[in-house]
Amino acid sequence: MSKPTLAELRAFMAVAEHRSFRRAADLLGITRSSLSHIMRGLDAALEDVAGEPGRLTGELRINGSEGAIRLLLREIVPQFMARYPGVALDLVAEGKLVDIVGEGFDAGIRLGEAVPRDMIAVRLSPDMRFLAVASPDYLAAHTAPETPDDLARHQCLRQRLPGGKRYRWEFHQRGQEVAMDVPGSLTLDNTQLMVEAAQNGLGIAYVPEDYAQAALKEGRLIAVLEDWCPPIPGLFLYFSGNRHVPASLRALIEMVREKSG
Repeated sequence: MSKPTLAELRAFMAVAEHRSFRRAADLLGITRSSLSHIMRGLDAALEDVAGEPGRLTGELRINGSEGAIRLLLREIVPQFMARYPGVALDLVAEGKLVDIVGEGFDAGIRLGEAVPRDMIAVRLSPDMRFLAVASPDYLAAHTAPETPDDLARHQCLRQRLPGGKRYRWEFHQRGQEVAMDVPGSLTLDNTQLMVEAAQNGLGIAYVPEDYAQAALKEGRLIAVLEDWCPPIPGLFLYFSGNRHVPASLRALIEMVREKSG
């Protein structure tokens, strides 16, 4: 294994300090592609030093929604930590979509439709769907809606998005798409609280099926408008292909691919 040159070490330090290929390349006066080439060579050298995969070290920063981080903790993190004890995971659960490169994250996790198009995405979960749900008591007192337009006569539990806007409920059926700002006197900004409010008979909630699954099985919630709630792309782990991919992230990607089959 050849020793890294002084220029390669400077490049490495610039990327480590600024956590941005663009800023580091500008500082060094070279193109991002040249910097990427240098970093790939350094990365190979460092992996040779590390030896076995289990000796990977460093910190891996990942940003995602609360549900995405919860899934990662349940499905991937235990095995990853056991296999790579030298890697420190920094997982940030955040409602709003952030620029993972600009904010210094190695990767993000979002629904497929929210992943920026310039990112490389790896499937983390199967397709999923949002469901409109209400309690048996609520539906005993109100006629169940048969079309999205019927929601105008109902008490709906509205959702406030991290950016401040209210979420528009989206429905699809046989090529017809409907997006509506539903009526309702209660607005919440947390999905789990919306499920609990629906169970308490406060109205109809529109939530990811996973959040309502237990209550649906136990009969504490009933799904309505199911024909208008088709599956959508599930969660994806995504990262930039325009900058160096650390060995720890490559190891995580490989584990995600193993899990998804």
